[in-house]
Order: sequence, then structure tokens, then C-alpha cells
Amino acid sequence: MPTPSRPATRMTTIALPGLVDPHDLSADRQFSMNLARGMEVLRAFTSTDPVLGNREISDRTGLPKPTVSRIAYTLTLLGYLSRDAGAQKYRLGPGVLSLGYPLLASMQVRQIARPIMERLARETGCSVNLGMRDRANVVYVDTIRTDNSNTHMPDIGSTRPLLAASIGRALVLACAAQERAAILNRLRLQDTELFEALRPAWEADQKLFAASGFCHSRGDWKKDIHAVAVPVRVSPRETPLAMNCTLATYRQPGEKMEREVAPLLLDAVRQLETAQGLR
Repeated sequence: MPTPSRPATRMTTIALPGLVDPHDLSADRQFSMNLARGMEVLRAFTSTDPVLGNREISDRTGLPKPTVSRIAYTLTLLGYLSRDAGAQKYRLGPGVLSLGYPLLASMQVRQIARPIMERLARETGCSVNLGMRDRANVVYVDTIRTDNSNTHMPDIGSTRPLLAASIGRALVLACAAQERAAILNRLRLQDTELFEALRPAWEADQKLFAASGFCHSRGDWKKDIHAVAVPVRVSPRETPLAMNCTLATYRQPGEKMEREVAPLLLDAVRQLETAQGLR
């Protein structure tokens, strides 16, 4: 299966890369394309490529280099980018970090989930993560890292492709039918080849989820990582979440993930939902 990591789709006047919900931006008078372009510049930076020049940002976003230069200059003045004058390149600035803190601090479910996740990690030996959907990705909002053999160490703010990860598929399967269809349609249009490559895993998890209530990744995102995931019901004020358990394959997860880990994960999610007064 090809690695589910692709460069960003080129931006046009009517679409933005990674935007999951189909929307004709050219007809939306309320939509600020300049702001959207600035956000796409910020999203061009990743943990593997934390330092980028104007040309690299242009290649990743599809924006003309002069436009990137103006946006990067503005974001630097505002503290969202830092400029390395010697290398003539940029990295994310502290302003980006300060934007994320109010969101994390306001998510009461994180505080409730923490002891439940810690206990689950001790019982299973897995790393345990809590994630939400961010357009075409899953972003982790909390993590308990116990499996130090995991070379793709999860962390708060790290992302996974939506359909390539069991936690992403769990989030999609928890959506209402109409929203789920819209997400899948956009993912198909965004990258048809990748969507078709991941279709078998998606279809298998549809059946597994209907029968057992969880999703299972057997190296779909990274071949040396197995995971099981379950959506978490939250109060109407909270963003939909899912919880997963991940384990490196060198520890020979085999059938352990479905036979031993998944029941414990399902029980942990039930505890979390009960603690929120949802059962």
C-alpha cells in the first residue's frame, strides 16, 4: 500500500487543500481568501519540515512566490513566523503555540479522560491517544506515551491522515450519514489514488465497527504500527473525539489488539462517557 502522505493540493480561487466539506468559495462573499492563504502558509510547516523558504512554501501551497513573500512577512511581524535571516527561511513562531492553548484548556473532557487513559496505558502497554478531526486529518489533543518502541511517537498536536488511521476512520464512522458521505466525497476528490488505496481498510473497518464497535489498523498508516480506535460520545458543547491504543509491531501485536486491547479500550470509552454524564 502506498504511503498515505502527499503534497498539498494546489490552491485555487474556489478550493483550499484539505478542506473536507465541499464549498463553492467563489460564491461566498463572507469568505476571506487572504486570511485562508495565510492559514495555508502556516499549515505548510510540519514536524518533519519545520524550516521552509518561500519557494518551498509556494510549492506546498500552490501560491505564487511573491504572494508567499508578502504573507510570510506579515506573519513574521505578527509573531506567527520566525525568520532565519542567514538562511532566508522561516519557522513557526510562538504566536502559533499561544493560539492552541485556549482550545486545549477549554476541553474539559481532556481532564476527565486523563486518568482513564493512564490506567488503560498501564493495562495494555500501549500508547493511548485522544484525537479530533481537523479537515482531512486527525489531530491528537492528548496522549499517554508508554510504548517507547514507537518510532512515530505521538504527541499533542501531531496529525494522522483521516482514512489511513483507525482513529480517523472511527471519527468518520461516528458521523451522521450525510456528514460522513460529504467527508468521503471530498477525500475522494482531493486524492483519488490515495482514496482507492485506502478503500479496503475503510470497508473492512465499516464491517468491524458495525459488528464490534471499534476500528483496527494493521499498519495502514505506518507498517510498523498497529492500532485500535473507538469514537467517544461527548456533550453537545464539545468537539467529537475518538480514543486509540497503538503498539509497535516488533512487540508482535498479532491478534492481541482485537482480542485483549479492544475490549479494554471499549470499557475505557464507556467510563469516559459515563464520567461526562452521557450514560
